[in-house]
Amino acid sequence: MAWEFHVLVVANITATSDDLLAALQARASRGACRFTLLVPREGQHAEARLAEALEGMRAAGLDNVSGHTGDADPIVATMETWDPMKFDEIVVSTLPTGSSRWLGIDLPRRLEKLTSVPVYHVVSRPPQSEVHWERPPEPEHYGVLSPLAAALTRKNP
Repeated sequence: MAWEFHVLVVANITATSDDLLAALQARASRGACRFTLLVPREGQHAEARLAEALEGMRAAGLDNVSGHTGDADPIVATMETWDPMKFDEIVVSTLPTGSSRWLGIDLPRRLEKLTSVPVYHVVSRPPQSEVHWERPPEPEHYGVLSPLAAALTRKNP
């Protein structure tokens, strides 16, 4: 039986990003491995983000993937999940420098020190949501009385 690496993936906003997915596919191509996705419960959408990310990973051919949510603090969440007998390495996915709170607390390096295993950092961009553009309604024109438009359109109680 071949050795199978077990990789802990820590991601939140970027859990569904194409950058993270590509990094995990590249890791899987280097040898047998399975992934556990950990999504800290920051905000209300952690469970939905986890489900969407797992679905995307499986659709991309990463069959050995599971996941769960953890504490809102990514360090606490990781240490509560961490088992040195289970995991061989960690992948941390963050937003780019300047917009990443996790880089502000130096999460990848801190996890490497706490766990003593290789920690790989993936800089991801979150999927872009569709932008709905709509032209605002044209304001009514009152000619020379335009400065008084607010008073003219106000409804009396």
